[in-house]
Amino acid sequence: MCNLFENKTTFRELVDAFANWKLPVVKPAPQSAPNLQSLDAVRPTDEAPVIRAFEDGVELTSLRWGFVPERANAGPITNFRSEGRRFGAASRCLIPATAFFEFTGAKYPKTRWRFTETEQPWFCLAGLWRDDRFTLLTTEPGPDMAPYHDRQVVLLPRRQWSDWLEGAPEADLLRAGPAGSLGVVKDSPGREVSLPLFAAL
Repeated sequence: MCNLFENKTTFRELVDAFANWKLPVVKPAPQSAPNLQSLDAVRPTDEAPVIRAFEDGVELTSLRWGFVPERANAGPITNFRSEGRRFGAASRCLIPATAFFEFTGAKYPKTRWRFTETEQPWFCLAGLWRDDRFTLLTTEPGPDMAPYHDRQVVLLPRRQWSDWLEGAPEADLLRAGPAGSLGVVKDSPGREVSLPLFAAL
């Protein structure tokens, strides 16, 4: 499952996009203009920007990827199965990204594939937050993902950002997009990439 994504969005891009959907970034205030780091590779336990509801808008904060597992000696929970589960509005968040990656192949080095949204240069993944951490929600793969993996992270269309944060029914939102909604390319041909295994629930 997804254990690698990329985020090169700027603070101004986030502020403008969320304002267009009546979700003003109120913390930190836009005039504070934090200098968001361009992240070529966000891996489990790394920190990354996260958007969550705050007062009459949203706040931009930084959380660490992966819930702390209940079992000893288990890896952080980076992906969380969404089907048949209920998530309170207070635990929901959005994770900005410009791409996410999946791997194919039975053994290392595996082939890495880069997925993007076809209609926007960046997007938001549906997630949950707890304490100082977040996890990504997954669902059954759509037609674009099915050839590569049996699960996929949930990309929320911009028109659904506020619905997710405000507590709209999970079944209405947490599903894969139609064919053609994801672009995919083989990433870094010839480069060997290996990642440790992390937990998914």
